Amino acid sequence: MSEHPFAQYVRILGKGKKGSRSLTQEEAFEAMSMILSGAVRAEQLGAFLMLLRVKEESPEELTGFVKAARLHSSAPESLKVDLDWSTYAGKKRQLPWFLLAAFILSENNVRVFMHGSKGHTQGRVYIEDILSVFGLAASQNWQQVEADLAQQQYAYLSIDEMVPRLGEIIQLRPILGLRSPVHTLCRLINPLNSKCTVDGVFHPAYAPMHQQTSQLLGVQHGLTIRGDGGEAEIKPDSDCEVRWIRQGELSDEQWPRIFSKRVVKDEVLEPSLLLACWRGEVVHEYGEGAVISTLAALLLLLGKADQQAPALLLARSLWKQRNRSRF
Repeated sequence: MSEHPFAQYVRILGKGKKGSRSLTQEEAFEAMSMILSGAVRAEQLGAFLMLLRVKEESPEELTGFVKAARLHSSAPESLKVDLDWSTYAGKKRQLPWFLLAAFILSENNVRVFMHGSKGHTQGRVYIEDILSVFGLAASQNWQQVEADLAQQQYAYLSIDEMVPRLGEIIQLRPILGLRSPVHTLCRLINPLNSKCTVDGVFHPAYAPMHQQTSQLLGVQHGLTIRGDGGEAEIKPDSDCEVRWIRQGELSDEQWPRIFSKRVVKDEVLEPSLLLACWRGEVVHEYGEGAVISTLAALLLLLGKADQQAPALLLARSLWKQRNRSRF
C-alpha cells in the first residue's frame, strides 16, 4: 500500500522531540489546501490538529493556513470594508457588549464585517444567536453580506457559510476535548482583506502569535485584545493587554481600566439587556464601560483618535449620540 500524500505533513510534526519541526509556510498552505478539499482521512486530520495543538502553531504555519482558507472562502475582491472583526470564542461571564461598539461604528461611516462561529462550547453566548434580539440575521452568502453592508454598514457571516469545512472542524472541539489551530486560523482569515482588523484571545501565548501572523499576512492596522472570554472586548474594570500593528509595525501595551473597582457580574446572561441598554431603557454600568473602552480602542485603530484619553472622550460622545430607535 502506497503512502497517503498527506502523511508527510503528519510525519513532519510527529517525529519526536528531536526529529519533528514546524511546517514551512508553503507546507502549511499545501496541508490546509488538502484538508479543505476533502483529501485527508479523518484519522490524519485528528492527528495533525492535535500535534499542532501540543507544539503550538507558529506564525508561519498560520499564515500558510490562512492563505489556503482565503482561497476557499470565495470572497469577492470587489467587496470592501473598513474593519474586519472576528468573534469565535463566545461569552460566558458577561454579555457580548462589543456588539454595541460595532453598531456605533456602523452609524459613523465605518463598514464593519464580523464573522464567527457558534455552538462549539456549551454555556456560551454567541453573536450569531444575539442578532435576532436586534431584528437582524446572519448573512447567508456574500451577496447578502454586500446587501447588509449597503443597508446598515454592518454584516455578519458564519464560518459555516464562508468556509464550511472549517466550520465542521471547529465543531470537533467537544470530540477532541481541545480547541485546535482552526480556532486561531478563523480569527485571522480577514477574507475581504481589510486594512484594519480586530480579534480577541484568552491565553497569553496566543496574543503575540496572532499579532505576528497578521503582520506576515500584510495587515497594516491590527488590534489583538486579550479581552473578556477571549473576545475582542476590553474589560472596563481591569487592565487589559492589547497588541497593535500600526503601519505594519508591532507594539503592545496595557490598556488601563476605567473603573477603579471590580463590577459585580450579572447572575444570568439575558441577551435582551443589550437591546434595553442600547435604547436607554436601563443603565448597565459594566456594559456601558465595556462598550466605551472597546470603542475607544477601535477609534485609535481606525485613526479617528491618536491617544487613549481623546479616544475615550470621543467614544463617550458617540455612545450618547447613538440612534436609540435604530432597533
